[in-house]
Amino acid sequence: MGKILIEELRFLLVTVVLVVLAEGNGAVESCDLFEGSWVVDNSYPLYNSTACPFIRKEFDCIKFGRTNLDYLTYRWQPNGCTLPRFDGKDFLKRFKGKRIMYIGDSLSLNNFESLLCLLHSAVPQAKFKQEIYTENVTVTFQEYGVEVVLFHSNYLVDIEVEHVGRVLKLDSIKNGLIWKEFDLLIFNTWLWYTRAGTGQPWDFVEVGGKISKDMDRVEAFRAGLNTWAKWVETDVDATKTKVFFQGTSPAHYHGSDWGEAGVNNCLNETRPVSGSTYPSGLPITVNIVKQVLMNMSKPIVNLLDITKLSQLRKDGHPSKFNGFKGMDCTHWCLAGVPDTWNLILYASLL
Repeated sequence: MGKILIEELRFLLVTVVLVVLAEGNGAVESCDLFEGSWVVDNSYPLYNSTACPFIRKEFDCIKFGRTNLDYLTYRWQPNGCTLPRFDGKDFLKRFKGKRIMYIGDSLSLNNFESLLCLLHSAVPQAKFKQEIYTENVTVTFQEYGVEVVLFHSNYLVDIEVEHVGRVLKLDSIKNGLIWKEFDLLIFNTWLWYTRAGTGQPWDFVEVGGKISKDMDRVEAFRAGLNTWAKWVETDVDATKTKVFFQGTSPAHYHGSDWGEAGVNNCLNETRPVSGSTYPSGLPITVNIVKQVLMNMSKPIVNLLDITKLSQLRKDGHPSKFNGFKGMDCTHWCLAGVPDTWNLILYASLL
């Protein structure tokens, strides 16, 4: 019993941001930044999306016709404390001469572009260099020597072409040789573990030396995440590199999840779910991530536990207002919800 309690406390120490501004008197106290509600704040959004040169057509909702802009005016309010406002100049000074990398799928791209917009809005005249490659995008704020990189990796673990075809190798991470050289790492995965059919980029899956045509996708996610956690423990120098894992970002295609039976997408959603509770509860991936992190021998991964606060934002997706004209209730408009993810990242670095 004592061992379990110690493990739980150890996990809480790396998932709860401890230094925040207390409401009222500005004192420093502990606070769980992931429990709270969305409130209207007329000082929002944090930047003008039309002035940000980094937003791709998937997330540029205003450019592609969204006219109801109420979604831009909501601020995340944790219970009992207040998130510090994002200070882009301070962020750049803290990371002067350093390298930041987001690793994951298109939701990491969403998050990556949010940070770029937040930084650009703070130093709009600053020179930057953007380099686009097959697997990554690099933006350097030249005056500060800050490099922000997106590394595309849908599963974090490897996919290799072998004689049988494309194999998802749940026990292998070769790109870690690149990742570990950075000063700040923000990881994300899950979305592609659910892909099947023609949208699936592998033919076989391998775990424990055994190759199969398929396996339970939740268990595949667990296996891949365990491999990633072992890589962090053995390969990342925690004295040099700070590691974050971005929790599951929710989609909103089923109105029954938020109490609106019969609704099949997010098109007409204009307000967040009120309060602090999401009717359908948390997805199973949330517990898997916490279990994997809890089982690590060293508490060096910080969890950005953004699932619940994002579940409440059924209004924050592009829906049809994107460059592809498809119904997208998976990704997020920019400006929008991912800015809060980066606010919490910033708060945890103070």
